[in-house]
Amino acid sequence: MKYVLNVIDSESGSGAGDEMAAIDAFNARLQSAGQLIMAEGLSSPRASTVVDNRGGAGLITPGPLHDTERYVSGFWIIEAPDRDAALALAAEGSRACNRVVELRPFYGGEGSAR
Repeated sequence: MKYVLNVIDSESGSGAGDEMAAIDAFNARLQSAGQLIMAEGLSSPRASTVVDNRGGAGLITPGPLHDTERYVSGFWIIEAPDRDAALALAAEGSRACNRVVELRPFYGGEGSAR
């Protein structure tokens, strides 16, 4: 089953060198176990652009969709046999990046709901 681990951050909490080394080690462990599908960091929400073309509206608004203190600053997409294994990886990822991590299954995964 596939899961996304969203890294929750704030402007005051951007990564230090020790955290990056721990994240790199976590990524390497996931990759060697065949569990890492993708991992990426994201730019600040200030770099966002919201596009709404429903019904051909063509609305383009600079900035984030939501103006909040906390935001997703990166993510891992992983394979795990079940939710418990994914939770264990989320806890390990949270420790590595020193941030809150949100675990969410992809549609069709265990515990997912539409």
